Amino acid sequence: MNTPLGEIGPGQFLAEYWQKKPCLVRQAFPGFKPLVNGDDLAGLACEEMAEARLVRGSFEAADWRLEHGPFNKDTFRQLPENCWTLLVQDVEKHYAPLQELVHQFSFIPDWRLDDLMISFAATGGSVGPHFDQYDVFLLQAEGKRRWRIAVDYDPELLPDCPLNVLRSFTAEHEWVLEPGDMLYLPPGVAHHGVALEPGMTWSIGARAPSAADLLQGLGEWLAFSADEGGRYSDPGLQPASRAGEIDRQTLQDLQEMMRSKLDDTDSLHPFLAAFMSRFRLANEPASPPDVTNMVDVAAALMNGATLMRNPWTRLTWFEVPGGARLFSTGQPYDCSVELAEALCGHIYPRIDPNVLDEVSLEVITRLVNTGQLLIEMNQR
Repeated sequence: MNTPLGEIGPGQFLAEYWQKKPCLVRQAFPGFKPLVNGDDLAGLACEEMAEARLVRGSFEAADWRLEHGPFNKDTFRQLPENCWTLLVQDVEKHYAPLQELVHQFSFIPDWRLDDLMISFAATGGSVGPHFDQYDVFLLQAEGKRRWRIAVDYDPELLPDCPLNVLRSFTAEHEWVLEPGDMLYLPPGVAHHGVALEPGMTWSIGARAPSAADLLQGLGEWLAFSADEGGRYSDPGLQPASRAGEIDRQTLQDLQEMMRSKLDDTDSLHPFLAAFMSRFRLANEPASPPDVTNMVDVAAALMNGATLMRNPWTRLTWFEVPGGARLFSTGQPYDCSVELAEALCGHIYPRIDPNVLDEVSLEVITRLVNTGQLLIEMNQR
């Protein structure tokens, strides 16, 4: 499979650059032609389901303003010619063909990829110098943008600012990116992009859960499971001598109780896979109005119907004895490894109906009936 890494192979990129240092790839997408333009992005930013932001100002003037969508058309008619940026998250979920572009980054595990954020900036548009806690690929889709980056910098933020903008910033490297060029940045690298002319930057980000994210999620998982993880007990309790004190042995017992759940592979691994199948998922697929049975799904597939993964669906899986445990938006499904790989491998899963067993057909039917998979009845 072709990758947007130029002459750098996936193995070399992961070994030398991934989470280590920036990487500039000239013409990662030669002759790139964006499938959406600024007007499309503005239209999406007016939709209730879209997560959109409008940033105005500049680093030099420190006059930052931040507005959240949904917007209306008058907002864009009244914008000045310079120094503003419109950003919209999850664009590939609103416009499914863009998932093909995200799929080109599948040399990174799917569960690590987050979304495609598109920003349209007027000349001088920027969100200020800042740093992120996740990996990001910055693809210049239209126009020119100057990027300045720094590895060593003062992390202090500008006070009383609606954005996480650095108070001061001195660039160590700088490049001008043109359509098709791409810049990879690992977490923690400060960067400042300024549009030299009206244009778009497409950002493919990677998800990176924090320990706090995982522990909070684990607590919620246990709270709603049949086994809450056990209750604290103290059959050897002695009379209290000092009011309010939690003695050292009790603290150790409580810590051990928590650790026992972290060491419980049988419950922790399903939680982690389920958690990553819904982590940072703003919206979930809506169930279709009509229930489809296995017979109808089998007949449709035999007659050339195509399955399409719902753009809002995230799939993860891990191997278990005799097959795979597949998770879709947090819900588990037991199936074969072959089916798990097929469903996760492409936006249009390639399923041979002639080799489907009853278990696989049941999983597909359940995913269709919960809106995770869409079925197109006409042959593509």
